[in-house]
Amino acid sequence: MQQFPKDVLAGLKNHLEEEKVRLAKRISELTVQDPFSDPDRTNDNAASDMEASEESNHDRVAALVEELKVQLANIDASLGHIADGTYGFCSVCGNMIDTDRLSAMPTATLCLIHEKESADKRKATA
Repeated sequence: MQQFPKDVLAGLKNHLEEEKVRLAKRISELTVQDPFSDPDRTNDNAASDMEASEESNHDRVAALVEELKVQLANIDASLGHIADGTYGFCSVCGNMIDTDRLSAMPTATLCLIHEKESADKRKATA
C-alpha cells in the first residue's frame, strides 16, 4: 500500500488536533448559552413571548451544537485514520486523495471523482 507523505500528514494532523480543540471549546460555549441549560428555567413563570424566544434560541443553539458534533466526529475519524495509516485514501477506490483537496478539507474521505459521483447521486434523489 502507498504511504501518505509524512510531512503533509504531520501538518494535517496538527491542524486537525487544533480544530478539535477549537470545536470542543465552541460546543462548551454554546451549551452555556442554551436557555434550556438553566436549571431555574422550569421554575420561572415567563410570559409566553419569552418562552417562545427561549425555545427559538434553544433550537438554534441545539442545531449549531449538533453540526459542530458532526464536524468533531469527522475529525476524530480522520485522526483515527492517521493513527492506523489509512488517512488520505479514498474510501471507495482506495486511491490517494489529492493533497490540495486534503489541505482544503482535511476530513475528506473521497477522491474528487467519487465526491462528484456522490454529489450527483444526492442531486438526483433530491
